[in-house]
Amino acid sequence: MDLQTDKPHSARIYDYLLGGKDNYPADQDAAAKVEQAVPNARKVARANRDFMHRAARFAAESGIGQFLDIGTGIPTAPNLHQVVQEVNPAAHIVYVDNDPLVLAHARALMTGTPEGRTGYINADLTAPDTILSAPALTDTLDPEVPTALSLIAIAHFVPGDTIYAAVATLLDALAPGSYLAMTHLTAEIDPEGVAGTVATYTQSGIGMQPRSRNEFEQFFTGLDLVEPGIVPLHHWRPRMDQPAAYDHTLPLYAAVARKPARA
Repeated sequence: MDLQTDKPHSARIYDYLLGGKDNYPADQDAAAKVEQAVPNARKVARANRDFMHRAARFAAESGIGQFLDIGTGIPTAPNLHQVVQEVNPAAHIVYVDNDPLVLAHARALMTGTPEGRTGYINADLTAPDTILSAPALTDTLDPEVPTALSLIAIAHFVPGDTIYAAVATLLDALAPGSYLAMTHLTAEIDPEGVAGTVATYTQSGIGMQPRSRNEFEQFFTGLDLVEPGIVPLHHWRPRMDQPAAYDHTLPLYAAVARKPARA
């Protein structure tokens, strides 16, 4: 397995910013440049992770028992399955990522409750048909049952407009009553810091495209947004015990939306 440790990878940079240890000098150098552009980059990473926890718990408490998490990243406890299986021990979760290092740690992502079930797919968001046809998905999730699709800080790593079709393909395959939880980098909150972040990733060979609120809203076409709608990351149902809830410069939008029932 070629981990390409001499090249930075978005999952490993994120791991470093979260305080993890599964990263390498190339990732650490890139992360240091990101921190130069956005001094609170570690807080952004933590707040993004906290949103994932809140959104996943919301979906589980709303009756969702199946979860598809694309762009999983390196395991950082609590992982999504640990959050939702606290609510519903029988929940089924499928993780998807394309980083070989994440694959190497996939065993940690598949240690859930005896009643539940987890799976892992080595695939890319831009190839949704590969994800939807993977045995780990078809054996773990029931296509007739609502599923929560989690796309946390992943779509901005796909420049161009093809990302909209990829997300639409995934949503089309989900049953009515399913949810989409998503965060996305934007230059509308911290233009200078985000410009520096994009430059760092681009120079490291990692494509990145921040999007405006209107561009982010396009991902939710045909869905019913859950209150409070599309908001800055830290404004989506914040918990006041999370320090990032008070920060006003976290440059990501966040939203959760529900796929309506058939007419």
